[in-house]
Amino acid sequence: MPLVFDIKRFSINDGPGIRTTVFLKGCPLHCVWCHNPEGISPHSTRLYNRKKCIGCRSCVEACPQGVLSLTPDGIKAKEGCTLCGRCADACPSKAMEMAGRQWTVDELMSVIEKERQVMTDSGGGVTLCGGEPLLHADYLISILRAVGKAGFHRAVDTSLFATREAVESVMRECELLLIDLKHFSDEAHHRYTGVGNTVILENIRLVSEAGKVYWIRIPLIVGVNADDRNLSQSAQFLASLPTKPEVVCLLPYHDIGKGKHARMGTTYNPEALPLRQPDADEQEHALSIFKAQGLNARIGG
Repeated sequence: MPLVFDIKRFSINDGPGIRTTVFLKGCPLHCVWCHNPEGISPHSTRLYNRKKCIGCRSCVEACPQGVLSLTPDGIKAKEGCTLCGRCADACPSKAMEMAGRQWTVDELMSVIEKERQVMTDSGGGVTLCGGEPLLHADYLISILRAVGKAGFHRAVDTSLFATREAVESVMRECELLLIDLKHFSDEAHHRYTGVGNTVILENIRLVSEAGKVYWIRIPLIVGVNADDRNLSQSAQFLASLPTKPEVVCLLPYHDIGKGKHARMGTTYNPEALPLRQPDADEQEHALSIFKAQGLNARIGG
């Protein structure tokens, strides 16, 4: 069974209304700016926050492999960790945490039901996210069917880097697709995410031809994709589709993933690429490019 690494209640950025967002682990993309690096591996991931650590050695004593030690630089792990999670269970300050555990559909539904009233009143619902949720199409569909049976609006946030069969199966089980479009150039897409975009663009067209309701979400990053050429090509492509996106959301870059990489012991933006958030004028200019193509576009969302 795939792992869930987070459940975010009262979310206002993952589709219409107030939503409960469920994050599944595992992603074939390795975006340089990834906001949720703990979701890339399909396996459980250990995170350590030195600032929270009180040096009590509870995690060291709880480790059945004996690979943890307390050093002047905090807790360090040698090779041999099995990611069993005993360290996190024993940590009184929550300095040590594990991202990813199995959830049955019934367990997820018990959490989702807690916010029924606020989601119903706000026109919200449930969003399945990742990672890349389409990696786990069967599990994803079982959740979507349970959520739909319970009467909630269903959205799936995806890169669409998936098989045609997975896309067709999943889009039949939800009301909305939130599709991330990182870059229009296949070469640049590969450079910044580790995979090309040919399959992604084909699947966007597939969704459009099926008449599915979908949003396009573009991370707006100066130094990566905020140039006129990429934005114009992206806008022209979207405007040419038989069913246009309900909205194009331009999402200004932020480096929230940096802190998570530090807690994982990995490196954010290892090539030190010059990533920058666009200023207000640059955001408005980007917006104008999409609106000029007759697309409903906005900053954020």
